[in-house]
Amino acid sequence: MALLAVNNLSVQFQTNDGVVNAVNDLSFSIEPGRTAAIVGESGSGKSQTAFAILGLLAQNGSASGSVSFGGNEILNAPEAQLNRLRAAQMAIIFQDPMTSLNPYMRIGDQMSEVLVHHSALSKAEALRQAIAMLDAVEIPDAKSRAHLFPHEFSGGMRQRVMIAMSLLCKPKLLIADEPTTALDVTVQAQIMALFKSLQKELGMAVILITHDLGVVAGFCQDVLVLYGGRMMERGPVDPIFETPSHPYTRGLLKAIPRLDGKAGKLDAIPGNPPNMMYAPKGCPFAPRCAHAIAACTDHLKPLHEFAPQRWRACNLTREELA
Repeated sequence: MALLAVNNLSVQFQTNDGVVNAVNDLSFSIEPGRTAAIVGESGSGKSQTAFAILGLLAQNGSASGSVSFGGNEILNAPEAQLNRLRAAQMAIIFQDPMTSLNPYMRIGDQMSEVLVHHSALSKAEALRQAIAMLDAVEIPDAKSRAHLFPHEFSGGMRQRVMIAMSLLCKPKLLIADEPTTALDVTVQAQIMALFKSLQKELGMAVILITHDLGVVAGFCQDVLVLYGGRMMERGPVDPIFETPSHPYTRGLLKAIPRLDGKAGKLDAIPGNPPNMMYAPKGCPFAPRCAHAIAACTDHLKPLHEFAPQRWRACNLTREELA
């Protein structure tokens, strides 16, 4: 049974200039212990999907469709219900740890507060467990560093603190929004190795939101490719990376530098992402797609399974794309 099931999720924002359709008719699921990546350009709807799942949309945002967690509907659930789930069963690591941590509170106090609220522990026991989790994410001298403020940590250490805080209550689902952005390659590798280890230990499901397809290839089992708020392709990582079926997925993969001696000229995708205030009637990728036909501007073929465990939304057949 799926731990999280998202069906026909749409997210809109009311602005002074009009309605922004950030996410359109998105459906996917994830089982316990699995890792799924959501990839796509900036503005494709990756982060807003996560915020809708967790009930963290901005005040001018609204979501429709269905989000089921553990068999219970949680989309637009009362705040009290969501507060019981957040941190305790679902957790998120935000993109920028410096803006996610309270600069006026010591790290140990911030982490203890989570446990006191969700687990009803004493402050002393909560601090002990917080220090143990800091040690688990390999923060050197965790007992002393728990009494420091966020600005006294490096970027990589702050990211480890955010990971530790999100895992304190041992959630069943962890959403990581660009967890390695702005970190150097060595620290990125350490963070992802840490994720693998902790996921294996806790058996949690992970949704990784990222631009880094190299991280997806090395860490994830499934991948969802978003563009213009819609899903273009979905399936297991290896088949999609080996034989991408949607023109947008192909464009993303061709833009990755290679280190195996087969590197050629990088193929950038021409054009710009669509303005989601004026959501296109057909395929949002059509204006930038070298394979687009007349039908693409008027009609987006629904996501359909074209091979075992592989889905895509494209008007062209695989033979035509080949």
